[in-house]
Amino acid sequence: MIPRAPLWYELLWRLALPFALLRLWWRGLKEPGYRRHVGERFGRYPALPDARLAIWIHAVSVGETRAAEPLVAALRDRYPDHRLVLTHMTAAGRATGHALFGNRVTQAYFPYDTSFGASQFLDWCRPCCGLLMETELWPNMILRTAARGIPLFLVNARMSEKSAHGYGRFARMSKNMLQALAGVAAQTAADAERLTRLGATRVAVTGNVKFDVAVPDTTAERGRALRRLFGESRPVWVAGSTRDGEETLLLAALARAPLPADALLVIVPRHPQRFDAVAELLGQRGLQFVRRSAGQPVPAGISIVLGDTMGEMLAYYTAADVAFIGGSLLPLGGQNLIEPLAVGTPVLIGPSTFNFAETARDALARGAARQGADADAIVVEATALLRDPELRARMTVAGTELLAAHRGATRRTLDWIAAQLAATRAWQATAMCG
Repeated sequence: MIPRAPLWYELLWRLALPFALLRLWWRGLKEPGYRRHVGERFGRYPALPDARLAIWIHAVSVGETRAAEPLVAALRDRYPDHRLVLTHMTAAGRATGHALFGNRVTQAYFPYDTSFGASQFLDWCRPCCGLLMETELWPNMILRTAARGIPLFLVNARMSEKSAHGYGRFARMSKNMLQALAGVAAQTAADAERLTRLGATRVAVTGNVKFDVAVPDTTAERGRALRRLFGESRPVWVAGSTRDGEETLLLAALARAPLPADALLVIVPRHPQRFDAVAELLGQRGLQFVRRSAGQPVPAGISIVLGDTMGEMLAYYTAADVAFIGGSLLPLGGQNLIEPLAVGTPVLIGPSTFNFAETARDALARGAARQGADADAIVVEATALLRDPELRARMTVAGTELLAAHRGATRRTLDWIAAQLAATRAWQATAMCG
């Protein structure tokens, strides 16, 4: 018998729902997407246009949605008669999904994790199989899905030691959730070990699907177009996916040790709701800058661009000579360093890399990335790289070799899922084609 989520968990969620509505309204002041499709958060969805079997993929936000891109492409190729339903928690994640997939998938918000929200979502979606990206563990949804006999997999799974400690505080609930999954496809052996320690069974190491990122054919031209706006002869350093507080650290370090006189810094905050806050920070420091959204060439006397557009991260990295990966200066674990490597751009990372620990170690060992202990060290490294095209070229080659060594995780993941499904009655019941 499949256990249910603890009563205290259900009660906490129900008590939190009014505050969740207020939070949606508040976040909607800066991101209008949070005020759209509100009913979906409570399990109320528009009717689907047809009765095709659905494969459900949950990607909570921007990073997970980008990571799901090769999986979505492979699933569409393998199961062309199935509907793909892609769910998110954040407005930015949903916007990213629309930019990547358009109408090729059905998008919706993941419901708040109440028992009724989970049940109503499953009634609407009717998935024959579900894939949760990375570390999305929601007790009601997982246990209700298992109770219906629907195979649900945690894929591209990662579990840092910090996260494992947090889940360990709720050991029984975590174990019930993980054992209710049809399987776990982990990124690394370390991730697999932590998940197994928490109670997961049927765990395999299939690699990181982010290495299978397909660079669109249009990316090179979009990067060249950006570079023309930035100034083709200027050295360009992109600080990508920066988090709150990191811009302050980097600007303070640059005040102490400026970049070469003609160099351009492009700051791209990770979250769009922070675009105006970073603009205000630059203004408070008396720094002249140009917004990318203005679409205008950057004057020679301007040394900073604010990357305030969505869906252009690969283009920013393509236009750069060097890329710093945000989320790594503060203890936030770092963002995705695979994207700049995929377009041949040398990478700089700060001290915090637990979200991509093995990838960061491999990139550093191969010479595809360099690391700084703090913002001052990052600025020193950036300056050195901007002045040394031969070193950048060697780092680009190392990055290409790193990607080649790790590609294939998407195929391995889907092959493993197909094998798990084939070994269960659910395969026959759902009529998924192999």
